[in-house]
Amino acid sequence: MIMKTAPNCKINLGLRVLRRRHDGYHDLASVFLPVPLYDELTIESCPSPAGECLFTSDGIVIDCPPSDNICVKAYHVLKADYPQLPSVKMHLHKCIPFGAGLGGGSSDAAFVLKMLNEIGSLGLSVQQLKGYAARLGADCAFFIDNVPSYATGIGDRLTPLPFNPLEGYRLLLAKPDEAVSTREAYAGLCLDSAKDNPCYDTAATSPLCQALRQPVSTWRETVVNDFEATVFPHHPAIARLKQLFYDHGAAYAAMSGSGAAVYALYPANVQPPSALLSALGGMRLL
Repeated sequence: MIMKTAPNCKINLGLRVLRRRHDGYHDLASVFLPVPLYDELTIESCPSPAGECLFTSDGIVIDCPPSDNICVKAYHVLKADYPQLPSVKMHLHKCIPFGAGLGGGSSDAAFVLKMLNEIGSLGLSVQQLKGYAARLGADCAFFIDNVPSYATGIGDRLTPLPFNPLEGYRLLLAKPDEAVSTREAYAGLCLDSAKDNPCYDTAATSPLCQALRQPVSTWRETVVNDFEATVFPHHPAIARLKQLFYDHGAAYAAMSGSGAAVYALYPANVQPPSALLSALGGMRLL
């Protein structure tokens, strides 16, 4: 059996880091939005010895050995509980950059779980798949449902949004030739006690969701990514990219996640200026 699919990435509309947890992680509040930039993933069951996952990749070079790839980890997470899962050959054509704050690796892993559920006829429910996904990465569970969602906890508590915050707008996404590690983004982060309150715990009461219901023209002051304060001083190219979008008429621009990708919103009936597209050059992704 051979299955092919196209894992997509996501952006963050706002990202507030609320508090440090006792387990060393941080509680956050953000809106995750699927974005149509894709990897290509192929999985084929094969008659190899039981429990073998043969992984290959091309496209963007992945900076880890195959045995450490999150797709392989996803296979072994399921294999541990379902020994009947067949051996597989897995090939990933990587287009979504890593170190970009786009969740590309998490998406790949989530799609592996969904594909293996079918290949192995495991009968796992959506909630069970989300449970396995959460063990692989904080935002991995998002890609199981893969719908616009308000995320709390470490990014694993998800509530589908009852509205489309980008209705009437087009998205432009770009990434400078550098990467930002999550550890680096958290370093030096100053937590504001004003955010450490229960109002962020639900989409209905969240100041972020309330801000996203307002016109996009107001978001510049209200829809904030806390990581920009720690990332921009050390990666001025990312800050310059955000400013470039504003200099060329973006209604809103922000870094996604912990960076280094930056996105901008333009009215759907407005073409981004040709001077902007020229300035982006090879950085333009979407």
